[in-house]
Amino acid sequence: MNNYRVIEIQEGSFFSAPLYLDEQFILATQDMQFSKELAAALLEWHFEEVYSDGEPQIKEAVISDKDKLKQATEFYEAFQKYVITLFTPGMMKNDLTFTALAEKIQPACAIIQLDYATFFRVPLAYKPEGELNYHVSHTIISTIIALSIGVSLKLPDDQLIELGVATLFHEIGMIKLPSKINIYKRDLTLEERRAIITHPILSYNLLTSLNFPPAVCAAVLQHHEREDGSGYPQKLKGDQISLYAKIIGVSCSYEAITASRPHKKAKDLHSALLYFLKNEKKQYDDTITKALVNVLSPYPIGLYVVLANGTKGQVVNVNPKNPRFPIVQLTGIPKIGKVYVQTSQEQGLSIVRTLTKEEFEKNAW
Repeated sequence: MNNYRVIEIQEGSFFSAPLYLDEQFILATQDMQFSKELAAALLEWHFEEVYSDGEPQIKEAVISDKDKLKQATEFYEAFQKYVITLFTPGMMKNDLTFTALAEKIQPACAIIQLDYATFFRVPLAYKPEGELNYHVSHTIISTIIALSIGVSLKLPDDQLIELGVATLFHEIGMIKLPSKINIYKRDLTLEERRAIITHPILSYNLLTSLNFPPAVCAAVLQHHEREDGSGYPQKLKGDQISLYAKIIGVSCSYEAITASRPHKKAKDLHSALLYFLKNEKKQYDDTITKALVNVLSPYPIGLYVVLANGTKGQVVNVNPKNPRFPIVQLTGIPKIGKVYVQTSQEQGLSIVRTLTKEEFEKNAW
């Protein structure tokens, strides 16, 4: 590993490999800009040298980590505003076309193909104004997950766009149902459950009336079907279910499990992934669940963790080469600010357990 004098590192340069404070702590991930603020903090705390296997470079063409996150966040904001209009009663227009929707989805496909890990970091940095409608937040996250799975499966661009449009509309039939069904803090009655079961059919009828592609319509109709035939509305099994529907089924189920609802608490991200990995009831396609884990890693971005040396932090990036050892942002390092660590089996830097948000906030420094 090469050592570099802090005073000699040019402001605004990028390292081609992670930049370390010492053997344990990562100061900047690959292609993260070296700022004058970071240099000043290091010198104030008498850190005169830093280390990296890469080299500092000034590269105008490289998009910094900060800029990638900003780009993804700006798209996230605009996408949210658009999805809100879709779930506002009376906003749906008869002239809505597949082409118009494809134009909205294409930028998301492009960003996710470039770096889907950045997209999963957006909720860590972005705080929407007001409380998001359940269907809006569910649709946004489900669409991002579905497209990321599609990229992992190496779907071509035209299929990614169809998948994205289908996910965007997979719950649209819910706007035809009484809104109070979604805010009850009790178990639904039999009549209410029967009403909810109709929403894939309502979504399908809407899209077929607008002449959307058959593959998109089928995905919307089938996204609650399950491999073992326990789903609805047609009790389809295995290969009877379309690929898009299988991807949406895993994506929207994962989002539903990890999100809080009036009638239930959210399951933590790690436990949710273990649920899909075990797949004990064989409801989900194994190839899709493996793709989900590949996209999110066993320790998804946003997860709170404790390391073997007792320090606490939050997962901020995945490690595709070794998913068991993601990059974690540590809490409470004075003056220097954000400090990252590449978890590993050595030196007490492996993850020993996960934390709930409440546990993390209670014990954070």
